[in-house]
Amino acid sequence: MAKMSSSVELHQKLNRLEASLRAENEARKRDRPSIDFKLDSPKIHRQRPALNLPDHGQSPSRGGGVQGGKHKGKDFNFPRSSAPQRNSIDSSREIDRKLQEIMRQTGKLTIDGKRVPFNIDSLEAIDELGFGSCGHVIRMRHKETRTIVAVKQMRRSGNKEENKRILMDLEVVLKSHNCPFIVQCLGALVSPSEVWICMEQMATCLEKLLKRLREPIPEQIIGKMVVAIVNALNYLKEVHGVMHRDVKPSNMLLDEKGVVKLCDFGISGRLVDSKARTRSAGCVAYMAPERIDPPDPANPDYDVRADVWSLGISLVELATGEFPYKNCNNDFEVLARVLSEEPPRLPPKRGFSVDFHAFVQCCLTKDCSQRPKYKQLMEHSFFKRYELAKVDVATWFATVMARMEPTRSHSTPRLQMGAST
Repeated sequence: MAKMSSSVELHQKLNRLEASLRAENEARKRDRPSIDFKLDSPKIHRQRPALNLPDHGQSPSRGGGVQGGKHKGKDFNFPRSSAPQRNSIDSSREIDRKLQEIMRQTGKLTIDGKRVPFNIDSLEAIDELGFGSCGHVIRMRHKETRTIVAVKQMRRSGNKEENKRILMDLEVVLKSHNCPFIVQCLGALVSPSEVWICMEQMATCLEKLLKRLREPIPEQIIGKMVVAIVNALNYLKEVHGVMHRDVKPSNMLLDEKGVVKLCDFGISGRLVDSKARTRSAGCVAYMAPERIDPPDPANPDYDVRADVWSLGISLVELATGEFPYKNCNNDFEVLARVLSEEPPRLPPKRGFSVDFHAFVQCCLTKDCSQRPKYKQLMEHSFFKRYELAKVDVATWFATVMARMEPTRSHSTPRLQMGAST
């Protein structure tokens, strides 16, 4: 009877969550206007061009945990607390004030170490690359230097949550120029209606790479990726007091030199006493149990260990070539499995090292109080080994891209932007 009661409670909880998520997404659709290529363009906006790009139209997440199902997964925003929002007007004014302050500092593009004045007329659009957490990304060319940049375009609206995302994305990338493990911002343009963030160009994200490979990524390559991503996450926490909250393969970028970087900070959260105090944000498929089912939903209380869980899910996916909660028809089946099943593990007899098995098991400890934080992960034998190991990621990447070349179209390969797609 107790087991049946628990099952009914879980079903009811997921139904309530589904209703809240759908309502939130509908509200976001109403609040999000179309974005044009022109900054401060007339009020009649053109439709985005049909560019027929590879992978265009797919979800920026890993598909919400769906493998082979009809459901198209999405990144959802978890419902905000039902408690009254205090000082909502003051908060909106503070967001506008900070954006105005950033606006006065923008209009310079860093190219080859030099700061070059630029405006919207300095850039020409090439094509659309994809969607990030709160905008879409255009591949553009700086006319004078012919430098290619990835421009994340976000429209400022009356939606406070949208504007908070824009501000967070801007603040993190503008302040993280000294971290080699975070995608670099080359410059920004801020107007009363739009924000453009010019990012360095990267070759691909790990989600797209995995899809093209159609096979697992070798452990030694994953080891170097782990060192980069954990360093990036630890930098965000220690230097800026921020947790990412959307760790997944599509937010891990790789360049042709073999450098791995973390991107997309629109839904990052400020930590208060090392805890996140809001529920919004994140891709359901990679979400930690304590975020899906918090002890007190009205007062969420989780920390960076939630991102450690997301990292663990990502590692299983990259190492096996399959999302661990596969064969689900929708996101809510994924949620139910995360809460009710034992955590995923690397499969035995696949040649993975003992310390890689142990590292993944640490990340995917269901009890968050027993799950390690970044400093502990950085002391793990798996992390230490690949921190020192000489692994030629660039040659591996060039080799797999050359091997895939015959199966790809004769068109020029698309380049990944400095934000998730």
